[in-house]
Amino acid sequence: MRKPELAACISEKANLTKERASMVLDAILNSITNALDRDTVTLVGFGTFSKRHRGARTGKNPQTGQAIKIVASNTVAFVPGKLLRDAVNSK
Repeated sequence: MRKPELAACISEKANLTKERASMVLDAILNSITNALDRDTVTLVGFGTFSKRHRGARTGKNPQTGQAIKIVASNTVAFVPGKLLRDAVNSK
């Protein structure tokens, strides 16, 4: 599912226009993104987003096999909540 499809689903379930649902989705995603700079974001039952630091390391160019340096960076980790895990694993 892509972002426009998700906005359409929100629009349908919340009885909003597609434009309004898209604005709501953008606001939620922006809020999560901004909050990750300071803290973790926990949506009870859904999961927890957190910022993790990846240290500098040496990798390999898959085409040439030559060693390359990969600079340190930050990434986002997601740990699913129990309700999400159960929904995905239910038969």
